Amino acid sequence: MQNWLTSPTHHAWLRRHAVDLLVFGHRSGRQGGGAHWLDDDGAPDTTRPHQTWITTRTVHVYGVGALLGVPGCADVAATALAGLEGPLRDATNGGWYNAVDGDTPTDGKWCYDHVFAILAGATAGHAGLPGGRELYDDATTVFLDHFWDDEAGLCLDTWDTAFDELEPYGGLNANMHGVEAMLSAAAYSGDDAWLDRAERVCRFVVGQAEANDWRLPEHYDSRWTAVLDYNRDRPADQFKPYGSTVGHSFEWARLLVHLVNAPIDTDRSRLTDAACRLFDRAVADGWGPDGAPGFVYTVDWDGTPVVRDRLWWVLAEAISAAAVLHHQTGEALYADRYRRWWDHAATHHIDPVDASWRHQLDHANRPATTVWTGKPDLYHVFQTALIPTLPRYPMLAAAIDAG
Repeated sequence: MQNWLTSPTHHAWLRRHAVDLLVFGHRSGRQGGGAHWLDDDGAPDTTRPHQTWITTRTVHVYGVGALLGVPGCADVAATALAGLEGPLRDATNGGWYNAVDGDTPTDGKWCYDHVFAILAGATAGHAGLPGGRELYDDATTVFLDHFWDDEAGLCLDTWDTAFDELEPYGGLNANMHGVEAMLSAAAYSGDDAWLDRAERVCRFVVGQAEANDWRLPEHYDSRWTAVLDYNRDRPADQFKPYGSTVGHSFEWARLLVHLVNAPIDTDRSRLTDAACRLFDRAVADGWGPDGAPGFVYTVDWDGTPVVRDRLWWVLAEAISAAAVLHHQTGEALYADRYRRWWDHAATHHIDPVDASWRHQLDHANRPATTVWTGKPDLYHVFQTALIPTLPRYPMLAAAIDAG
């Protein structure tokens, strides 16, 4: 059977899918700057506050679209970027609010938002967008001043608005997207210190996964001791669910492969093996454990499904991980799963009318809204349409900018 990952026809389909996604999300821009959460039809959901993570990811996605030469993308990216220069920016204390509701900012500064600001700045810089380099410089300064713990070699998670009080919580979600931002920062700036930081985070993550039968703990106390029962009473939380998050294992597997291909002195054999083991555990625990196809959201520490709903980003990250692992190892198993999971996406998640992805299905693959409503942004699925055709390093925007 043909290997889709080497098929020019499949590559052409991926590029069309990426452009179709950009068309779906073209109404993202907010008047006055920033980006909207989108509803099921791609229209702005004006009931939602102005959120930094949506806005930064929109700068990144449409900045990449501009690099690809898709008309209109630079305007969407520039509109989103203006929100980071204006209403979302804390001019008094520095950094960015998590959200602004009307004229009222929410309390607290999230590492999650700030590492996406680094990614957005790097992508905007590659795309030549006005203000892109300034965003990158501001975001990296705030990150290094407030969110990078050099002693631990990990990212701190949440401060109060004034950066006076640190929440006694450590999370791998922010560290995971932090690694993506660090790899992107290294490729954009040429500063290999970002690779060293990424490698330190990844070493910690590999050790944690290895100690827990490759089910990765997400939540930690202030001393970076895993808290395995965190949010047991809120298992379907959007950002901090209880248990092991299947999709994050796929994301970490992919990021480890990106790091392995970066110009850094590290144990490439161990990191590649860890990526394969994280992938294998996520497949064994997550794919169809209840008899229906699709990946469950979370599992308990013995692999029992906790939240059985199927989320779009989990499948997207599984596809991306399969692609990079096939390119890294040459093993046919990853190409076979890659093809099977795209078929599943086309059957269950991708809307044949507009190419957008249904964000949540229940355990029987029926549309559901208990965890997510609408189709907030394009980040995961847009990247999944590009990663299979790009080198494992440098990262997306840098690779496209380099031709």
